[in-house]
Amino acid sequence: MTKFKFILSFLLGLFIFDIEAQEINFNVEQSTVAWTGTKIGGQHQGFIKLKNASLEIENNQIISGQMTIDMNSISCTDLTNDTYNKKLVSHLKSDDFFGVKDYPEASFKITDASEFNNTEASVKGEITIKGKTEILTFTVKKNENEYKAKIEIDRSKFNVRYGSTSFFESLGDKAIDDIFTLDINLKPK
Repeated sequence: MTKFKFILSFLLGLFIFDIEAQEINFNVEQSTVAWTGTKIGGQHQGFIKLKNASLEIENNQIISGQMTIDMNSISCTDLTNDTYNKKLVSHLKSDDFFGVKDYPEASFKITDASEFNNTEASVKGEITIKGKTEILTFTVKKNENEYKAKIEIDRSKFNVRYGSTSFFESLGDKAIDDIFTLDINLKPK
């Protein structure tokens, strides 16, 4: 009888453990990826659309996750003049920046994460932009079922050269910061 109780407890434990794993698929229409790029004397911002995003949570820890970004969807929200807005967006899509004709997607895959401490967890993963993959570490904050992160990315590591002092000297006031920021807000389906 004791052996039977042990086996039953073990199987019940496996079942409960399995229930704790939760896969979350995010609503790409309601989730947002906002970008900000800075330069001497100003900045630009806009949005990039998600193609897909998901997380798997187990025992209060992210155990896997991924997202794919549609680089063709880059928009600018701070320039109200249509001509300047279209010019900037076209330039961001060009080979000077993200080369979206050859690299229409960027992606991120979680490789490691800490347990959530209250509402925050440290996440490490591989980001791929323009066919080049680098490791990033950042903080994810959860609020009920929403997940937010602010990620700083060094564009020079992805061969995004235009206006970068990492590649060109004497740019003066034409220099554009290598670091751009993504503010991500994921909302579940």
